[in-house]
Order: sequence, then structure tokens, then C-alpha cells
Amino acid sequence: MIIPCIDLMDRKVVQLVQGREKRLELPDPFMVLEKFAAYPQIQVIDLDAAITGNERSNADIVRDLCARKPCRVGGGIRTVERALQVVNDGAHKVIVGSSAFTPQGINHEFLQSLAAAVPRAKIMIAVDSLGGRVAIHGWRTVLLLDASEALPQLEPYCSEFLCTYIDAEGKLEGTDLAWFRKLRAATSLPITAAGGITTDEEIAALDALGMHAALGMAIYRKVFPEPFREA
Repeated sequence: MIIPCIDLMDRKVVQLVQGREKRLELPDPFMVLEKFAAYPQIQVIDLDAAITGNERSNADIVRDLCARKPCRVGGGIRTVERALQVVNDGAHKVIVGSSAFTPQGINHEFLQSLAAAVPRAKIMIAVDSLGGRVAIHGWRTVLLLDASEALPQLEPYCSEFLCTYIDAEGKLEGTDLAWFRKLRAATSLPITAAGGITTDEEIAALDALGMHAALGMAIYRKVFPEPFREA
């Protein structure tokens, strides 16, 4: 399954290169959603909540997107209460990232509390990798934990993983299929792959591994070519 990504910043849809350099900006999230009408699910990431902790700036947009389409929602999910709020606002699934980890490894205490409050079927955990190791806090902090070692430890707390290969994120230069094969061997849970996925061949290879593909820059380049020509 291909899952388009809608990343929100300052109430607009953006695409960033490796979470930093803005490459595309579109003013109307609902117009973008209409363009993705053929896809069964959407991934919505509130970058303002993730970067600044401001959970309110895009909350109404996220809620309205969830009302129109099944959405996997992430970005700044730091507390059990926030996760519950996102689910109550209609999210198909809630994506927990940095809060699933501590500087020493897995944040079992938080995840146990989360699993006690939110159905496991509603929880996705984002395991993002830079140089093979888990990266958190907007990909600015890299842990000693290997991504493939993290997955089995996280299985009891979620129903699916979102795994981003940060090294290639937003570059439109392709992804690392060998890395995703390593992750596939580490867990039996569903995995949504992200980060640098560019070609139909890569999407087909991921599908053959039983993985979904979350597409950002690659799908925007096809659906909204004009901003790329202007940049």
C-alpha cells in the first residue's frame, strides 16, 4: 500500500529534506488531501508539535483531515493524554516516536502506560534511523541503539512500525532496500517504510517484502510538479 504523507508546519503542507531544509510548501492541506483521494490512508505529521511542542497550532486541521480520510497521525506525541486526544479526534492510528525511547534505549515505562490506555491496534511506533542507529528529537539526537535491535523490544507495545531511512530522506535519490530487508527480518509486525523511496521498482521491492511505502517528496513531485519547477 502506498501512503502519501501530509506534513504540517505553520498550518501549511511542507516537504523537508532530512527534516531541515524546506523543499516544498502548499497553503491548503484539504486541497492536498483531495489530490490523494485515491489512496486508502494518509500519514499526517504535525511538525510544529514535534519541533516546538505546540500541539494546538494545527490541531483543528488534523482533526478535520481525520474526519475526511483514515489518517495515521504523529508529531509531538509525548504523553499518554496527547495520544488519547489524537485517537479521540479520529486518528486511524497514532504514531509515537521520540517518547518511545530514552538516551539509554527503550522507554518501557512510558510505553507500558500508553498500552494500558490506548488499544495496541491503534499504536504505531516510529523507529527512524540515521547511520543505522535510532534517531529521535527531530532526528537531532542519535542513540547507540541499532534500529533492528529496537524492533523486537517494541513489539509488545504496538501493532505496526514506521521506519524512516533518514540518510536518504527527501533527496529523491532512492532508498536502501538492504536496510529494510534487515528490519523485515527483525520483526513479524507490519512495517511502513519511508525515506528516499523514489521509484516504482523500489515500491514493488518493498511490497514484495510485505511493507507499505510512505511517500513524501516522490509523490509530491508527481502530483504537484509546479512548485518543484519554481524552486
